[in-house]
Amino acid sequence: MLSFHGVTRAFRTGAGVHRLTFQLGEGEIVALIGLNGAGKTTLMRLALGMLRAQQGTVRLFGRPLPSLPTAAWSEVGALVERSTAYPELTVAENLDIARRLRGGARHVVTAAITAWQLDQLTDRRYRTLSQGNRQRVGLAAALQHQPRLVVLDEPSNALDPASVLLLRAELLRRARAGAAVLVSSHHLDEVARIADRVLLLNAGRLIGTLDTTGPDLERAFFERIRTDDELRRAQEPA
Repeated sequence: MLSFHGVTRAFRTGAGVHRLTFQLGEGEIVALIGLNGAGKTTLMRLALGMLRAQQGTVRLFGRPLPSLPTAAWSEVGALVERSTAYPELTVAENLDIARRLRGGARHVVTAAITAWQLDQLTDRRYRTLSQGNRQRVGLAAALQHQPRLVVLDEPSNALDPASVLLLRAELLRRARAGAAVLVSSHHLDEVARIADRVLLLNAGRLIGTLDTTGPDLERAFFERIRTDDELRRAQEPA
C-alpha cells in the first residue's frame, strides 16, 4: 500500500530524512514516533507527494509516485499538520467539498457527522470552532470517503478524551476493512493500543521498532533515542 526504498530528502538547514526504507501493508496500523524535529512530518509529506524525494523511491499502491494516476489519490485520506478548510464555510459545507474532491457519495457526509458527533456544529462556520472541533472536522473530512490508505500526523492533537476514543475506534475500523494506516503521535500509550508496529525515527533516520509489551514505554523510547544519539556521535569524524 505504501513503501519507501532508500528515500532521502535533505534541507539546507541540515534537517530532513535519510535513507528511509519501510513498507505498510493492507489492514496494518503503523505508528511513527520520534522527538520534535525527528522528521515525522517530512516523511508523511513525502508519502503524500507534498515533497519530492532527492534519492530513493516512494510507492503508493505499488506504483512510484510520479506515475500514480490522479484518480488513485481519491483512495487516500490524510491530515498533516493542520486541517485544510474554508473558514467562512460551515462544517457541513467543508465536509461536502472534501467529499466532492474525492468522488464520495453524498451520504458519506451525513455518516461522518454522526460518527464524529458533529451534529450540533453542522451549521457553524469553521472559523468559529475551537481547536479540538477543528481537528474533528479535519479527521472527518480525511476519513469519510473510506480511504484505502490513511496518513495522519498527530491526529489526537487538541482532542478531548471522548474524541480520542472516537479516533481509536475509527482507525481500528478502517484497518479491519483492509485499509493501511500510518499515524504519528507523541502519545506512546495511545498508539500502543492500536498499532501493529511502532517505528522509531531519530534525527531523520529510522532506527528500528519499539516493543510495546513493556511496562514503561516512555522510558524504553527515551533509552532507544539516547543510545542512538551516542552511537551517531561516536561515528562522527573527530
